[in-house]
Amino acid sequence: MSTARESAIRLLQLMMIASVVLPAALFAYASWVSYDDIHSVADERILRSLDVMREQSLRVFETTDRTFAEVNEVVRDMSDDEIRAAQARLQSRLRLIVATMPQLRAIFLIGRDGRPLAASTAASLPNDVSFSDRDYFRAQVGHDAGTYVGEVHSSRLPGFGADAFDLSRRLESPDGSFNGVIAVAVQPSYFENFYALIGQPPGSFFALVRADGAYLARHPIPADRSQRLSPKSMLRTAIGHGLDHGLFTVKSQIDGVVRRIGFRKLPGYPVYALAGETNAAIRAAWLSTLGMHLIVGLPATLLILSVLGVALRRTRRLYEEADRREAAEGALRQAQRLEAIGQLTGGVAHDFNNLLMIVSGSVHRLRREARDEKQIQLLDAITNATQRGESLTRQLLAFSRRQMLQPSVIDLTARLPELKDMLSRSLRGDIEIRVLVPKRPCLVKVDASELELALLNLAVNARDAMPSGGTLTITVKPIALRGKASEEGLSGKFAAIRVADTGEGIPPDVLPRVFEPFFTTKEVGKGTGLGLSQVYGFARQSGGAATITSTVRRGTAITLFLPQSFETPAQSPEPSIAAGAPPPAGTVLLVEDNTDVIEVARAYFGELGYDVREATSAQAGLDLIEHDGDIDLVFSDILMPGGMNGLDLAKEVRRRFPGVVVLLTTGYSSGAQEAVRQGFEVLQKPYDLAALKRALRMARNAVGQSRERGAAPRPQRATG
Repeated sequence: MSTARESAIRLLQLMMIASVVLPAALFAYASWVSYDDIHSVADERILRSLDVMREQSLRVFETTDRTFAEVNEVVRDMSDDEIRAAQARLQSRLRLIVATMPQLRAIFLIGRDGRPLAASTAASLPNDVSFSDRDYFRAQVGHDAGTYVGEVHSSRLPGFGADAFDLSRRLESPDGSFNGVIAVAVQPSYFENFYALIGQPPGSFFALVRADGAYLARHPIPADRSQRLSPKSMLRTAIGHGLDHGLFTVKSQIDGVVRRIGFRKLPGYPVYALAGETNAAIRAAWLSTLGMHLIVGLPATLLILSVLGVALRRTRRLYEEADRREAAEGALRQAQRLEAIGQLTGGVAHDFNNLLMIVSGSVHRLRREARDEKQIQLLDAITNATQRGESLTRQLLAFSRRQMLQPSVIDLTARLPELKDMLSRSLRGDIEIRVLVPKRPCLVKVDASELELALLNLAVNARDAMPSGGTLTITVKPIALRGKASEEGLSGKFAAIRVADTGEGIPPDVLPRVFEPFFTTKEVGKGTGLGLSQVYGFARQSGGAATITSTVRRGTAITLFLPQSFETPAQSPEPSIAAGAPPPAGTVLLVEDNTDVIEVARAYFGELGYDVREATSAQAGLDLIEHDGDIDLVFSDILMPGGMNGLDLAKEVRRRFPGVVVLLTTGYSSGAQEAVRQGFEVLQKPYDLAALKRALRMARNAVGQSRERGAAPRPQRATG
């Protein structure tokens, strides 16, 4: 992709990121500000509630204090017995006082012994009731405690009603000695009803607490009024440090709820007003504010993001279409290059292999007569050059996918571990080979010799890439590929053979060219540049593909994708003639248009004891068979001049003369693969006497088996 394309797509991507990041940043900032504001508002609301509670509580306590003075005036100078005698009259007077103050539950007088003298709740009181153990009574015995605030309790007097807490003062005596107690019972519900009125925000909390942590009133109303704060609570700790007001966040010891709490002391009384809100309520208010921000901002952000996303998708689609067009044009050009190479290779291969055939045959004949050591060395050099020429031609045909393959079903799980020893002999001792195969059979239908050659080429390349040693790992894995999203556009079930080394790797600028023929990074004389091209051509001609990945200084991995086969591997047939026995002699018809090649073939067949007849065209050979009934074997080149080629001749001979053995040969022909599929034995040029013997034996075996079954010969592997 060009720099301009990358810049355009990067700009759209940055705009998309900005369309999300900027609103998100603004939202985060607004959330933080809103969070701070919500907590500030909650604190202000708590402080305002404390102001109201303080005023209301002070009014109640101060009004109650005036009640003490009034009651003292009523019973001034009266003894305990006189008070008991006047219970009925005092009850009316005390009830009248209680009726004027809704916060009061009852007023009662207690003597020095702790027994009740008179009360607003009854005209006569039992003598067996004692209040000497009440905290509000005990606090006044030793000294004048002023107005003492007692804890919440249930009354022991009849008609008293629900729980209440008591405020007490000493009964006045002329000499100031302890003369009993005036107790005023205050209703917690009076405060709690008031708190319910002011506690409109969700999660509100209000309480009236003594300095020792005992609750006097609470909203929400607790199930157990006897609960009190522990000495380690934040409120009591603050009180212990002399603080009379404050704000803190704490998890309640009573109900386990986390709250924001404010407290304030009532002047002149050991009582503290508490107001607070639950953190959950404050957080809910904050989230509600955030929800409003989202309702406004989210649709706009999504709209901008969607518009940019559509623009980015269309831009990418446009560029991808352009890339696909360029790739298609490049693939077409590459295909045309391969086709041109293939046509050139195929055209050259036939004549070149014929030349190699003539050279190798002539060397064979000369070697039989040579006696001088120097002549033998020269013949060896010619033989080596011939073999190298044959190998180069074969590799070129493999790359251009014109190599004649003899596919058979093989199990990679069993075969690859067997190849480990062969590969080890081609590598150095400082290179470790690892072969990892699946537990289940992994079948492919390929040319076994070409597969071995491909793996050998890969192993040799890996060896050269690891001059200081390393590891070569061969892995087999069944995979499923799906069309355009997979390697080379393949679809179906494949076996992936991955050959990975830990060598020097391949630079990125070189990597695209590694499969090209004659391209090599090795020094002159150390490589032909046809090894990887053979691997690539073999994989493609087998219906698969080859891919490569590499990282400099970390290694290279080449993967062969070969189609999985679901056929049963064929068992190797037992030959009917011993492998070492020479083929039976007879009369052979040589069908060949190259007279020099005929001379070589004539010499080989003469050594094998055959009588030789010749024909320079397929039609001439067919005519000769018809007029000569002594022909036992037809040996024909596939590529022949005229309207009939060697394969056509072989089919006619099979149809009309089923007893005649047919053996085909070729330097290169596009019909060779078809001949193999139709069951004919094909011998590749250049061949030597040993290869000719093997091919004749296999051709005769095929005819013999066909006669036994009464059917056409089954397909055979070509020999070469």
